[in-house]
Amino acid sequence: MRVFSGVQPTGNIHIGNYLGALKQFVALQDEGDCIYCIVDLHAITLPKEPKELKNHILDVAALYSAVGIDLKKSIVFVQSDVPGHAELSWILTCSSYTGELSRMTQFKDKAKGDESTPTGLFVYPALMAADILLYDADIVPVGNDQKQHIELTRDIAIRINNRLGDDTFVVPAGRFLKEGARVMALDDPTAKMSKSAESEMSRISLLDDDGKIKKAIMRSTTDSDGEIRYDIENKPGISNLLSIYSAFSGRSIESLEQGYAGQGYGTLKKDLVEVAVDALSPIRDRYAEIRHSGELKAALEDGAERANAIAERTMKRVRERFGLGR
Repeated sequence: MRVFSGVQPTGNIHIGNYLGALKQFVALQDEGDCIYCIVDLHAITLPKEPKELKNHILDVAALYSAVGIDLKKSIVFVQSDVPGHAELSWILTCSSYTGELSRMTQFKDKAKGDESTPTGLFVYPALMAADILLYDADIVPVGNDQKQHIELTRDIAIRINNRLGDDTFVVPAGRFLKEGARVMALDDPTAKMSKSAESEMSRISLLDDDGKIKKAIMRSTTDSDGEIRYDIENKPGISNLLSIYSAFSGRSIESLEQGYAGQGYGTLKKDLVEVAVDALSPIRDRYAEIRHSGELKAALEDGAERANAIAERTMKRVRERFGLGR
């Protein structure tokens, strides 16, 4: 089984990214051949300061290692180091339709109804499909908010296979977490936790210190009835905290509800602070150890070489099927 996924180098990688995807990345290393990408081409759909982007690329690579990804066992590389991503993206763009791209929820959210938006925002789902199909991936571990992108990738792959041969592309499947995969903002539990939210109290980033973690959790929005019960519709704040607690601790939400029956929100929050700090402290330590090391740079060079070898085999097959080249 081959596994592929990627993370944008945009800074502020938070516990939503970790619980929704990165924890799966680590677990899947024992189940198959894993390829994990830092998708810098996706990051420039909106303008980025070049020096900041380069730093964030290395930040994400270091966090991959810090959360438990084995840089020798898995392939870890930077997207733009493999030309096949851009080439296949154009081929898949030509095999997709404006109707299906315009229905993508994330495009509609980012475009916000503007008549003119950067073209990259509109066509980037084709690049995401290329990322996956380039490596004949069987499984794509992502957060639940990426289901629509996986469905589009499958649709494009099936469409091309029906026209050019069933073995042109492997049709991938998404793998999603049931609990903790959709972490909401701590200050507004009706909105997803976001890297770009203005308030730092809306999220917990993986590199936040213990004081910041405590402050964000203790200030998190709840409600006034005082009952610790999982009910997303009526109690989104407490439900969000229970989801986070469950994902970090491995305890079921039902077990947490029973364990905190009759206790106040303050007790739950204080215990969650301890659980979150215990989970994130080793990540911070490993990040500090590897971020500026030769080990990280060597791993990315090796990863790019290994990824290129796989990608070029796929592109040779794709070029032949599409009739490209001499």
